[in-house]
Parts: sequence; C-alpha cells; structure tokens
Amino acid sequence: MIRVLIADHQPIVNYGIRMLFDNSNDIKIVSTVDTAKQLINYLKKGSVDVVLMSMDLPDMNGITILRKIKKNYNNVRIIIFSAQPENIYGASVLRSGASGFLSKTATTNTIKKAILKVYKGGMYVTNAMAQKLTFDKNKEETDIYQKLSTREIEVLKLICNGKKNNEIAEELNINPKTVSTYKSRLMTKLNVTNLISLIDLGRLKN
Repeated sequence: MIRVLIADHQPIVNYGIRMLFDNSNDIKIVSTVDTAKQLINYLKKGSVDVVLMSMDLPDMNGITILRKIKKNYNNVRIIIFSAQPENIYGASVLRSGASGFLSKTATTNTIKKAILKVYKGGMYVTNAMAQKLTFDKNKEETDIYQKLSTREIEVLKLICNGKKNNEIAEELNINPKTVSTYKSRLMTKLNVTNLISLIDLGRLKN
C-alpha cells in the first residue's frame, strides 16, 4: 500500500483527493495538511511514501519546501499538484527535487498513474514537459522564462505574492541585499524597468 500525504491549503482539494482514493487497493491517503509546518511535522513520523503538494502553502513557497524535504527526507517522493503554469514552474520544481508535476485539472486516472510511477522511482511529467526537458539546448529559446534560474523564478513568485525584500530574504535564508540583486537581474532578463511591470509579467501566465 502506497502511503500518500496531501499538502494543500484548500480544504475542498484535500477532501476531494481523499475521497477519490477512499476505496483504493493500492493507494492510501494517510492524512492531509494545509501548511508547510504541518507537512514537515508529519514527515518526522516517517510514515509517508509520496507527498502530493501544492506550490502555494500559506507559510512557505513550494520550492523552499521541496529543498527542505529533499535535504532531510530524501526517500519521500514529491509530486507538485498545482494550478500554476507547468511551462513556468515545472522544470524548476523538478530541478529542486520534485518527482513530478501535475495540474489541478488532472483526471483521477492521471493522478493515480503519477503516484504509482514516482513511488517506483520514476518521474511523472506531461508529454509537453518531457519534450521541453529534452529539447535541443542549442536551439534558440522563445520562452523568456527559460532565461531564469530556479532561484530567480523562486524570487519572482514571492515578489508576485506581495512579499517585501526582508520577507523574501527571511523565507529563502538569504541577505536582503541579495534579494535586491535578484530583482535587478530579473528586470534585466525580462526586459522591464520597474517593479510593477515585473509583477505584471510574472503573473502573465498565472
């Protein structure tokens, strides 16, 4: 029996996924949590195989949580279950340690397929993301978000969520001056000249 923990701040998502697998013979939803703190505390019990996790828990951003889990609970497989655009965040979460990325529009069969695959040590992504990950690196990229590093995408997401420099610095455990440096890099790479334009561009595909 595969033990799955759901981490999502939306009660209807937690309830819905639990009900989907209520009568499953091979997948058991062991519990649901709605904050990163609750998630980490549950993992300390050591009774989870797969975490189905939102990118948008209220107390910590998804990429930071991923790094913490992979550092301390490397045997736990993580599937990001998100309404965020895969083409922006998919590659970043995979680089940060996720074993898969699922849209919240995914079917029950797709969710089950993803859980089974990552439990067996595989990685679950859509065909589009698989093609993107294996795309010829020498071909010119047309997506501006491909210019950004994982950390830059992480900072951009926090900026778009209304976080101030000191809040971003505290969450990512970096110096506030470093946050300012990342902002400058983001503006240069995304070809904008002010914070409002940066936020608008960051939210463009959300």
